[in-house]
Amino acid sequence: MQRLIIEKSGPVTTIWMNRPEKKNALDSVMLDELRTVLSAPVAPEDRVLVIRGKGDVFCAGLDMSERRETIGSGSASGIETMLRAIELTPLPVVAVVHGDAIAGGNELALHCDLVVASSRARFGMSLAQVGLAPNWFLAKKLMEVLGPVTTREMLLLGDPLPAPKLHALGLIARCVGPDELEGEAGKIIDRLANNAPLSLKAMKALTVRQLQLRDSIPHDDIDALVQAAMKSQDAQEGMKARLEKRKASFKGR
Repeated sequence: MQRLIIEKSGPVTTIWMNRPEKKNALDSVMLDELRTVLSAPVAPEDRVLVIRGKGDVFCAGLDMSERRETIGSGSASGIETMLRAIELTPLPVVAVVHGDAIAGGNELALHCDLVVASSRARFGMSLAQVGLAPNWFLAKKLMEVLGPVTTREMLLLGDPLPAPKLHALGLIARCVGPDELEGEAGKIIDRLANNAPLSLKAMKALTVRQLQLRDSIPHDDIDALVQAAMKSQDAQEGMKARLEKRKASFKGR
């Protein structure tokens, strides 16, 4: 593994994103490695998966310097198949979010079954600030977890929301001070590891299947709008401005 560190402790497997110098940005190598680990066969003794990030940031989303080279073609980044693997693995997945989870990093955390966050962490989708829009699959998860009010605030304004606010709204499972994060995460992980594995497997499958009601809604017209944003001059300008740490100048084309 080039981008991940895998630690196994009895029934618990911890997946560390290990690209701290890039704020754990998801490039194609890390996406492939995450997809491989999350899709791997599960042994009878395996009970819990944990996803964490090295460094100060949980995950800053897709690697913008890499994605900028391909987004103009309208091609998919591959993040959707990785996130779907979180939903399809039979094990409960816990995100331990010590720092910011932005864009694809926000989606990564919210696709996990339980989120344990530090009060210092922030969750956000800054796509409107770089000229992009989430596709149907990504927006569906936001609506499932956050509901329409917080989804609109997160998407339309693009500003990150603090973990204590999301916890107060009942949108993430736990939010504690930075010094309490390890202890609180350990309690949740131990509880899951000691619960009945066949029950957990059935419950996970139930919750994922029952939230698929939006999959049958036609959305070709929405996809066209998302593609138009992806292929726009504004998207190129937005990503360039973000990499150059300046305010983007959007033209609506």
